[in-house]
Amino acid sequence: MVLWSLVLGLLLVVIVGYLFLPGLLRQRRPQEPPLDKGTVPWLGHALAFRKNMFEFLKRMQAKHGEVFTVLLGGQYFHFVMDPFSFGPILKDSRRKLDFVQYAQELVLKVFGYSPMQGDNNMVHSASTKYLMGDGLEELNEVMLDSLSLVMLRPKGQSLDAGCWYEDGLFHFCYNILFKAGYLSLFGYTKDKEQDLLQAEDLFTQFRKYDLLFPRFVYSLLGPREWLEVGRLQSFFHKMLSVKHTQEKDGLSNWVAYMLQSLREQGVTPAMQDKFNFMMLWASQGNTGPTSFWALLFLLKHPEAMRAVKEEATQVLGKVRLEAEQPFPFKLSALQHTPVLDSVMEETLRLRAAPTLIRAVCKDYILKMASGKEYLFRQGDMVALFPYLSVHMDPEIHPEPTAFKYNRFLNPNGSRKVDFYKAGKKIHHYTMPWGSGVSICPGRFLALSEMKLFILLMVTYFDLELVDPGTPVPPVDPQRWGFGTTQPSHDVHFRYRLQPAQ
Repeated sequence: MVLWSLVLGLLLVVIVGYLFLPGLLRQRRPQEPPLDKGTVPWLGHALAFRKNMFEFLKRMQAKHGEVFTVLLGGQYFHFVMDPFSFGPILKDSRRKLDFVQYAQELVLKVFGYSPMQGDNNMVHSASTKYLMGDGLEELNEVMLDSLSLVMLRPKGQSLDAGCWYEDGLFHFCYNILFKAGYLSLFGYTKDKEQDLLQAEDLFTQFRKYDLLFPRFVYSLLGPREWLEVGRLQSFFHKMLSVKHTQEKDGLSNWVAYMLQSLREQGVTPAMQDKFNFMMLWASQGNTGPTSFWALLFLLKHPEAMRAVKEEATQVLGKVRLEAEQPFPFKLSALQHTPVLDSVMEETLRLRAAPTLIRAVCKDYILKMASGKEYLFRQGDMVALFPYLSVHMDPEIHPEPTAFKYNRFLNPNGSRKVDFYKAGKKIHHYTMPWGSGVSICPGRFLALSEMKLFILLMVTYFDLELVDPGTPVPPVDPQRWGFGTTQPSHDVHFRYRLQPAQ
């Protein structure tokens, strides 16, 4: 008994030492950024960071300046807050800073998918071929038909023109965009009614997973929640299995190309199922929340809504919206919507808050725009949080917390791209899609999908808030760093399909 007590005691000492030594022993070396390990060994600032990343980084920036190092759960992160110094980090493609390593570890944990060498290049190749140019035009046509179907038959039953319906705006937007995106990318069966019901069920389960996602990434789930995550993963692996997708018509060329590449590499069907789940998440996790914020801002700013409606009328003309009927709209017109483009860019500036992370493969010296140099150690992480350092910088964007629908318009109506800080033109004036090797490969599809949705909503529906005086809800603090943020609570609104003229 005494022997076992000694063994267990020694084991405990070893474990505690392993966990706490990084926090206890590390000291700042010459040329390294200011080091802030917090007061709790190993954990460092992890609890404060996970509670509210935005507020935590604001405090650290005020305390330490434009570059600082913090300990977060045994890992050291170097945060670079000067946008003029982003270039070297974003352009270093796997020489000393590596995005792929971090991304592979994350998708294995979150989706169960074990990446193959070259997956990142394969996804970018597929996206270049099918989510840009002619490929995007073709997919947009499918997306337009899917949006029309889902918007006019949200529960499988047709909307009554002129009849008011009430819903939460966040739920409504997320539901519509998710189902339209899913059907467009993963295809239809011959039974559209059943397809809509299945898409509705998928969305319900997707939202359950979505709500657990931030704490899942940080390994903060309770025992029952871990079981629920496992159940949800199994559900999506089954529903998105290659067996099911092969039984459908209209599987998008984008998904088909990637699955074919995986098959040629000998990836098992079970792993392809997990890949499909990952791509569903990547393609549908942000479009609904972004559309919610855009519509809410328009509803709260009548002058912006009027400007978008006027532009929509010019773009769409007098074409009617009818379920399961071809919608004779030239998608090239999406290239001529400067007002809506500005609204979307402003919405993303205000509510898209991704974290860009690179693993330090070798000791790395960052030369700042000021000329000062900082040393980052091998094994650490480099992180950018453009929401705080760019989107909310009052020098770059005056009144940064205010929604200004024409912020990205020049007086002549053209797109504004000239922004300045300290009198110098800044290249990265917004970064909602990331940048460099980690830039979102599906950004053009996501943007066109959201623009189509907004155009259809403001043109063919009457919209109003149940309580016009309701304030814009604050951001759920758990969502900082995970793409587009989500509201802390929903906002109720009414809508009705306008009767045919």
